[in-house]
Amino acid sequence: MERTIKRLEFDKVLEQLAACAQSEPAREKIKDLVPGSDPALIKRRLAETSEGRELLRLDPLAELSGWHDIRDALARVSRYAVLAAEELLAVGETLAASRRIKKFFNEKSHRYPLLSEIAASLTQQPQLEKDILRAILPGGEIADHASPQLLQIRRGILRAQNRIRERVESIIRAPENQKYLQEPIVTVRQDRYVIPVKQEYRNQIPGIVHDQSASGATLFVEPLAVVDANNEVRRLMAAEKQEIQRILAELSQGVSAVAQELSLALQALAELDYIMARARYSLKLKAWSPQITEGSPYIYIKQGRHPLLPGDAVPATIELGKNFKTLVITGPNTGGKTVTLKTVGLFALMTQAGLHIPAEAGTTMGVYKKIFADIGDEQSIEQSLSTFSSHMTNIVHILQQVDEDSLVLLDELGAGTDPTEGAALARAILEELHNRGACTIATTHYSELKNYAYTTPGVENASVEFDAETLRPTYRLLIGRPGRSNAFEISARLGLRPDIVNRARQFLTTEQVQVAELINKLEKTQQAAEKDRAAAAALRRESEQLQEEYRRLAEELRTKKEEILARAHEEAGSFVRRARLEAEEAVKELRARLAEENTKNREEAIQQARSKLQQVTNKVTTGAPQPAAAGEVPDQVKPGEEVFLPKYNQKAYVLSVSGENVQVQAGILKMVVPVQELRRVNTPRVTTGESKVGKVLTDKALTVSTSLDLRGMTGDEAWPEIEKYLDDAFLAGLNSVILIHGKGTGALRAAVHRELKSHPRVKSFRLGEAGEGGAGATVVYLK
Repeated sequence: MERTIKRLEFDKVLEQLAACAQSEPAREKIKDLVPGSDPALIKRRLAETSEGRELLRLDPLAELSGWHDIRDALARVSRYAVLAAEELLAVGETLAASRRIKKFFNEKSHRYPLLSEIAASLTQQPQLEKDILRAILPGGEIADHASPQLLQIRRGILRAQNRIRERVESIIRAPENQKYLQEPIVTVRQDRYVIPVKQEYRNQIPGIVHDQSASGATLFVEPLAVVDANNEVRRLMAAEKQEIQRILAELSQGVSAVAQELSLALQALAELDYIMARARYSLKLKAWSPQITEGSPYIYIKQGRHPLLPGDAVPATIELGKNFKTLVITGPNTGGKTVTLKTVGLFALMTQAGLHIPAEAGTTMGVYKKIFADIGDEQSIEQSLSTFSSHMTNIVHILQQVDEDSLVLLDELGAGTDPTEGAALARAILEELHNRGACTIATTHYSELKNYAYTTPGVENASVEFDAETLRPTYRLLIGRPGRSNAFEISARLGLRPDIVNRARQFLTTEQVQVAELINKLEKTQQAAEKDRAAAAALRRESEQLQEEYRRLAEELRTKKEEILARAHEEAGSFVRRARLEAEEAVKELRARLAEENTKNREEAIQQARSKLQQVTNKVTTGAPQPAAAGEVPDQVKPGEEVFLPKYNQKAYVLSVSGENVQVQAGILKMVVPVQELRRVNTPRVTTGESKVGKVLTDKALTVSTSLDLRGMTGDEAWPEIEKYLDDAFLAGLNSVILIHGKGTGALRAAVHRELKSHPRVKSFRLGEAGEGGAGATVVYLK
């Protein structure tokens, strides 16, 4: 495996990965990282990396650093050594980081279950953390309040020093002493206060000489008047050192008591940093987690890009192991065959190491117990025997170990020797690998291997596309079609005389010429078909967009129609009610007028009035829209089914079913309702379970950045961008975002803050801190 890792440049991937780590323990883990072969472990590692990506997206301001590599300190303190102040400070800050990170993952355990499981090993020692950080200041100094005794000693030192300074200053200020002094200043030598006295006046200032200048003209004398006071200061300083040593010993003893817990916490912190390094590397590569196959391993790489190529590498789609287990890639030199080979091998190693790979969604990778590679730069004209021997030694080593769970990558198989013998040997090696059941990719120039791939089940041809018009490779891999070396075309483009090229063509056999012409026609036909297919796909996408727009407009018209009819119905009902009230009043009035008339005549008049009222009511209600009849209560529903909610007068889609309760999505709202509150619709539609709104939310979640750069814009230009960005961030579920407006004159910042104050999606905002852009950025918290 070590040989394969070197040939596929996996060690360079690890170097880039290590640069994404923030701690030395995590970098050591990365240095020792070896791809595994346990599918369950690989899936967990990939899931951990995916959680790290989610954390970077949803909680970009989460502080997971601030701890130190205290392994040496823990090893020493476990042997009852007394730690230095700087070491204890590192332990205290590590305890604080452990507590803070554990609290974060306890609150976010539903969002990051795997990371929270690791964070469960973090320790919380609040009292020890408090004692250490209270006693030791940043920089390793012992605080005055580390103990009452230390505070008392230091105050005593300060008072004694002040008394000494006052006495010495009174000596140097005395007029009679001015001429004896080199300078009227107080200085310190050997922790004792002294004054600079001229050499010739040494006896005029009684005291102890502690030093002299380089020239010997100045003596630094401690006046006798302050000798006792200086002695007191020295005594107090000695007491201070003893008290500091006692404090350090006491704190070290506290660390020793929890050394084992701290060691486990340090391992968990290193593991979290290691996972976040994988997540940062994934983000840098724009990579995603592949699906892992079950059973017999196979590969389907969709638009994969080699992670080590500078710039935008041409993506390649590669498959192997499902419909065929052996792939023979042919084509011109510098066409990208070796890059394709390395991409497959590197993707396999990265996947089995728990790393995301830079490929499109839908990529599937198998788990191989053994990965072999024989890859070298075969670009020289001189193919020496030593080169052939080297390659053959590697192949012999591969054949001794290969099995059906192996991936084998062979570059320029059979090169470096006689073409006829090389082709025969290459075919024999491929047959052996194919019979062993290994997944094999081999690159070659030999046409005999192209014919072998054509005639052998489970073996497929592939080529790196070559543009016959520009005579340049396109670096696109075409599976199912052999390539050709294009030696004549390349030689002519490089300046070889046409008569020499034509003479070379005459040396080809008739069969070779026919095959070359056939392949050339296939290439042109394939390229034309690709163009037609791309044009057809563009037309299909345009048609789908138009169809979707039509559906949207039709839905809007239907909604508006229902609203208008409902409003008309309500107005008509109101009119009828008013008419009835008026009619009843008319009946009462009629009865009053006819009270004295014949009873029969009176009742006839009343009936006539009611008949007229009914005619009016019928005219009003005729043609009024009737509410849609509710369907029956469904016995059972399934995810994706369209249902109607009479309580909310709203259609919805079923997301999941749990006993008598159903989770549905109506628009952007999700709710749980009893089955009895659902009604079937006349023409139910069954979806895949994901509504269009849900798809929008998913798309937003994958594409929305956590920051928006507004630098160079005016306030009027910036605000429409901010409104759209905040809407997208809200849909994506982001808790916070960063608006980058720069410092400048502050006009853009002021304009942004003015608008944010009244924005309905904004919960609060503040200026950035160190590491967030400072005053040049604003952190916005969303509701």
